[in-house]
Amino acid sequence: MDGVPTPLRCFNEYHSAEMLVDDGVETVTSVEQKKVERSIKEVVSVYKQMHSLPQPTLLREQHYQYLKKGLRHLSDAYECLDASRPWLCFWILHSLELLEEPIPTAVASDVCQFLSRCQSPTGGFSGGPGQHAHLAPTYAAVNALCIIGTEESYNIIDRKKLLDFLLSVKQPNGSFVMHVGGEVDVRSAYCAASVATLTNILTPKLFEDTATWILSCQNWEGGLSGVPGLEAHGGYTFCGTAALVILGKEHMLDLKALLRWVVSRQMRFEGGFQGRSNKLVDGCYSFWQAGLLPLLHRALFKEGESELSRQHWMFEQQALQEYILLCCQNPGGGLVDKPGKSRDFYHTCYCLSGLSIAQHFGNMDLHHEMILGEEENRLAPTHPVYNICPEKVSKALQHFHQLPLPRQPGPLAPDHLES
Repeated sequence: MDGVPTPLRCFNEYHSAEMLVDDGVETVTSVEQKKVERSIKEVVSVYKQMHSLPQPTLLREQHYQYLKKGLRHLSDAYECLDASRPWLCFWILHSLELLEEPIPTAVASDVCQFLSRCQSPTGGFSGGPGQHAHLAPTYAAVNALCIIGTEESYNIIDRKKLLDFLLSVKQPNGSFVMHVGGEVDVRSAYCAASVATLTNILTPKLFEDTATWILSCQNWEGGLSGVPGLEAHGGYTFCGTAALVILGKEHMLDLKALLRWVVSRQMRFEGGFQGRSNKLVDGCYSFWQAGLLPLLHRALFKEGESELSRQHWMFEQQALQEYILLCCQNPGGGLVDKPGKSRDFYHTCYCLSGLSIAQHFGNMDLHHEMILGEEENRLAPTHPVYNICPEKVSKALQHFHQLPLPRQPGPLAPDHLES
């Protein structure tokens, strides 16, 4: 590690930028933006008053207790996520692996058995037992099973039926619907590419024309939209870019336009990221936006843009860490969108994932660390394509690549995804 940065250097310097100036034209957006900036200014002010030498601290034990409880007991408020139960498994398990907290064997086995009940008889995973297969919980379930990384977890996945399911939602133009009869958007292409690569069922037929369709989602802003012709969005941009990386086609994007768009999404005062132009900061985009940058860094270097990729890292890493540590932590555990919001497992997962990206990805070889505060704030690194820890990716690839493709022969996952 290159030494601990000066405490709150970014809030003293980076955040010295003036707050929003609306030039006398007040809009709903400008009013909300000013509210957020005032709340963050107050958080920082109170924090400085309480600490003579401010050192933002990751509340590891509080987050661990919050996550551990969530694996066994959820409040009535989570009823609305009945169709997202594999996501809850993934969000919690990934948060725990970032905190380097072991998952008890009995708990891991129980999660495996629950996810087995979410697996559809026709292939893929559903949001809960007895529901229809859907690409989003399929991605979440496969990631969760790879995080557990045991023979029991790997054996849950019926690879032949999973390939059948992916083929059933593939569209003639290369896109995917999220479920049979469902909507098309770029998330589905990423979910399909991710699970197909991790489980070694990626075939040429499965992703025929997919890269071309994803490329049509890059718009004039430089980012990607959910479907061609709409507004660029952080979540969709990550999904489309990561899918192209998996397919080895990221060089086909306008990489410089994409870089301009994503670096412009880091908020000049808050330090966190917004998801779209003229929107508010949100902790989850700490991953969806910052997680793009290791992918872009490598793609630009491969394209011969060595000078561009050798420059100072592409976003203000310390400012992002300060936003997450000072503005997104609930004192009782769990992380939030922004000050004043409620904690939840989704924001806990993606705030911690973004914090990991900000700590670990900072120079050419992507093995650089910049930890704000004490060493105890350090999280485990996360794989910027799959968003699970790299060793779990390598272990899953090694396991499933020993198994034959369930259908027609096709290429293995590109070697560059293993590291």
